Parts: sequence; structure tokens; C-alpha cells
Amino acid sequence: MKQIIILFTLLFVNINLQAQSLRALELNDNWLKEIKDKAPEKLSFPSSQKHKVLVFSLHTGFNHWVIPFAEATMKTLVDKTGGFEMTYTKDISLLSKKNLKQYDALILNNNCSIGDKRDMFWDVFKTDSSINSLKASKKAAKYEKGLLKYVKKGGGLMTLHGGIVMQNKSAEFSEMMGGSFEYHPKQQEIEVKLVDASHPLVKAFDGKGFTHMDEPYIFDKAYTKKNFKPLLYFEASEIKGLRNPDGDAIRYVSWIKTYGKGRVFYSSPSHNAQSFSNPKLLQFFLDGLQFVVGDVDCDVSPIGTL
Repeated sequence: MKQIIILFTLLFVNINLQAQSLRALELNDNWLKEIKDKAPEKLSFPSSQKHKVLVFSLHTGFNHWVIPFAEATMKTLVDKTGGFEMTYTKDISLLSKKNLKQYDALILNNNCSIGDKRDMFWDVFKTDSSINSLKASKKAAKYEKGLLKYVKKGGGLMTLHGGIVMQNKSAEFSEMMGGSFEYHPKQQEIEVKLVDASHPLVKAFDGKGFTHMDEPYIFDKAYTKKNFKPLLYFEASEIKGLRNPDGDAIRYVSWIKTYGKGRVFYSSPSHNAQSFSNPKLLQFFLDGLQFVVGDVDCDVSPIGTL
């Protein structure tokens, strides 16, 4: 009897895991060729400038398997269309106030932090044996302040999926980002819809949303202020596993906003590399990158709370 219970338990766990995840792909030449073939041929918003962009892909918490795929996708997009000079790194020292000054924009690629603080700078600096915990804490605070100041003074910030968790308990980071990660129900098929089909940053979707497997991220803190211009959303009634299904009927998953003189673009899609096979989503990411570097003139007025 005990063996039967164990067997059914393992079977349940296995089914549950399969329901929450897609098979990890291999980052090989075939996959790269597929993305290149589906990537846009040119920029949507012609620009005479060549923008310098830093792509930061370090994680200290949950390791999204999509991280190298997201990095490779951004590289493929800009290599094919031009207009950008990219630097790719996991070295957190490159996020120093002094170093960030040379870049027009920063891309946060699924930078999940860990522990009670949910502070990636602390996660890294606390392991530095040359400084004590007090100095590590001060250094972490200094780096976060530098990042906030970089955007406030005009730097662009593009954040992909779990990148919003980087400084997840920081009220200032949340204000800049437009929200903080709260939780997500199990991975499931999501109908992503357009808030305003006429907005230039969603024209890639030809007036229609799209369906894909993803984690339906739910947000808190600044998200309750809705201090952003939403681009994409899903309907709460269509999502299984919401803790508060009686909350907002519409849950936004991508938006743009300003922070001081800087521009911010956030996209929760996508947790899986399979979503990059959607050429419209590739165009959306490229257009989002152009937005944060200032190539796109569009409405960024926040909707605020109603």
C-alpha cells in the first residue's frame, strides 16, 4: 500500500511539473538560424544614431533557462538590423555609476535575486571576503542608487521577465520599474491582448494579441499606482490559480513609462525560449529597445488608478 501511495505521489508531481514547464531547448546553430530568419529585416523607427547598450544577465536567485536565449535573441536582432553597439555581461561591477554613463540603455535579463532582502547587489557584495557585511550593505545601496540615478538622468531601461525581481523589495526600484513581482500561478497557456492596438509599440501584432505558454506574473507595490502606459494584458478570469481572482479584471504584463528623464520598458513575456519563435514578439522586443534609447515618439502617459 505504501509503495502505491509513493507511486501515485511521484506521478502527480511529475504531471504537475510537466504542466508548469516546457522542454528546455538547445541553444545551437539551428535555433539561432530560426530566430535570425524570423527577426525583422530593419528597424521600425529609422535612426541615424548608433546606441550603446549594456545587457546584464546575472542571476543570484531562480535560474531562468531562457537567459542565454534572451541574450542571443537580442544579439541576433541588433546584428541583423544594425543601430546598436551591444555589450553582454554578468559582471555586476559594470553597473557602477561611472561605467553606466557610457551606455544609452541597460537591458536587465531575468536577473532574479534571492533571500529575504531580494537585493542582487547585496547578494553579490556580501560574498566579497575583502569587506565586512556593513561595507557590503553600503556598497549595495550605493550601486542601487547609481542605477536609479542613471535612469532618472536619461538612461534607458529595458527589463525582461524576471529582471523585475532584481531589487524586488526596494520601493524606489519598484517605482522606477512600474511594479514589483508578487507571485505567479503555474505556467499555462495565456491569451495576451493589446491594450491599444493603435499604439506604435504594439503595431508588430497587427491589431491582434497572441497565445503562448508562460508564467502569468502578478505584481504589487507601484503596480497598484499604475504609473505606466500599459501595452499588453491578460484577463484574470482566464488564468488558473490566482490568489485574488476578485481583484482587477485586467492584469497588465507589459508597459512603458518615464522615470525622470529616462524611459522604461517592461515585458513579462517570456519565460520560455519557445516564445522567441514568434516573429511578432521579436519585433515587439526590438521596438521596445528602440523606445528606451529614445528613437520612438509615442504616448507614455500613465493611466493611474481609476
